[in-house]
Amino acid sequence: MTQEKIDRINALARKQKAEGLTEEEKAEQAVLRREYIDAFKNNLIAQLENTYIVTPDGEKRKVGGKKNGKTPLN
Repeated sequence: MTQEKIDRINALARKQKAEGLTEEEKAEQAVLRREYIDAFKNNLIAQLENTYIVTPDGEKRKVGGKKNGKTPLN
């Protein structure tokens, strides 16, 4: 997600509070918000996939993982 898209999300949010949005702007806002949420989730999943827990006895285990074929955030 680029900074320009984040800035556009924020601009639409400010406009929505101030004066309301047109139907086209509402649709654009929904698309941008979905893209932002998907990017956030993917970044979090990637971070968790590279995170390990070290037990007191020195064993390293990966955090989380897939359960029943689903990732924790899907």
